[in-house]
Amino acid sequence: MTLKVREILEKEIFTRNDIISLLQSEGEDRTLLFKKSAEVKEKYIGNKVWFRGLIEFSNICSKDCLYCGIRKGNTNLTRYNLSDEEILTAARFAYDNHYGSIALQSGELESKFVTDRIENLLHKIKDLSDGELGITLSVGEQEPDVYKRWYDAGAHRYLLRVEATNQSLYKKIHPEDSRHDFYRRLSCLKSLKDIGYQTGTGVMIGLPFQTMDDLAGDLLFMNDFNIDMCGMGPYIEHVDTPLIAYSGELMSPGDRFDLTLKMIAVLRIMMKDINIVAATALQAIDAIGREKAVKIGANILMPNITPGKYRDNYKLYDNKPCTDDSTEDCQSCLEARISLADAEVIYGEWGDSKHYDLRRRLSAEN
Repeated sequence: MTLKVREILEKEIFTRNDIISLLQSEGEDRTLLFKKSAEVKEKYIGNKVWFRGLIEFSNICSKDCLYCGIRKGNTNLTRYNLSDEEILTAARFAYDNHYGSIALQSGELESKFVTDRIENLLHKIKDLSDGELGITLSVGEQEPDVYKRWYDAGAHRYLLRVEATNQSLYKKIHPEDSRHDFYRRLSCLKSLKDIGYQTGTGVMIGLPFQTMDDLAGDLLFMNDFNIDMCGMGPYIEHVDTPLIAYSGELMSPGDRFDLTLKMIAVLRIMMKDINIVAATALQAIDAIGREKAVKIGANILMPNITPGKYRDNYKLYDNKPCTDDSTEDCQSCLEARISLADAEVIYGEWGDSKHYDLRRRLSAEN
C-alpha cells in the first residue's frame, strides 16, 4: 500500500477515501504519514509550542451527554464552583509565569448569572494582566448575544467541541432532547465564527458505534467549516456514564491512541496553519502521549493550573493524568517533556492561529 499512500500524500486535497486510507495506514505507510505531517508543521508552524493555562473553574453542568463524567445525571461526584478570587489567582499565576494565554473551561450552563459572571471575570483578568493574557473560553452552547458580550469583554478564542459530526452518531452519544440538539451545536459554532472568535472544535476518537467513515467526515467538516483550532483526543470511558455499557466493544486504548495521532497528522496536512492541541487524554493512555502528538503536528499544550483540591472532580473520563501535580510541577514537567520532543515552549505570546489571521485578512479583502 506504500505507493498508494505516497500518492495520496502528494495531493493538495484529500478525498474521503484518501483520508480513510491514511487513517488505516500501518508500518511504513504510518511512518510516511507522520513524516509528512511533521514536515508540514515545521514549515508552517515551526517546532514551537504555546501554553494555555487551563482553569477548570466548575464541574456543574446542565447537559447529560452519555460519555461525560461531569454529566448532570452523575451523582457520584462532588460538584464545585471556584470563587472569583480562586480563578483570578490562577490567572495571575499564568501571567506571572509568562504563559501568554489561559483557557477558562467548565460544564455547560446558560443563565444571566453565568453570563454576567464570566463577563466580569474577563474584564478583571484583562486588568490584572495589563491586557497581556490571551483568553480562550470553553463553556459550551450560548446565545449569540452572550458570545458577543464575552468577545467584547476580552475573550478572543472559543473551543466548542462537536464530538461527532455525523448526526446519527451524535444522537447515539447524547440524550435525544432539546438540550442536546445537533443543529444548535453547529449554529453556535457559526455564531462564534461570525462574531470574530478564533473558533475551534474537535471530536472524540474511538467512540462506540464510530466508523472510519465517520472520522474522515469529521476531518472534512473541520476543513469545510474552516476552523482556526482543534482539540481532539481519544475516547476514554468513565464508569459513571451510560456508554460504559459498550466498553467491551471498543478498540483497545492503544489503538484509540494511535488513531488519534493519525487524525492529528492528517488534519495538520489538510489545514497546515491551524492550532492543534495535544490533548491531556493522550497522556492517560501513553506516558509520553502529548510529546508524540507534538512531534507529528500538535502545537498547543494546556498545563492545568486549577487549584489542586478540585482537579479530581473535573474528570470527564477515568484515569485523568496530572491531577496530583502542583501548578509549578505541571509547568516544569511539560517543559522537560517538550524539550524531549525537540520543540520549544514560547512564553509571553498569545500563539494565535496563523490560519485565523489569514482567514480574516482574506475576508476583509473580499
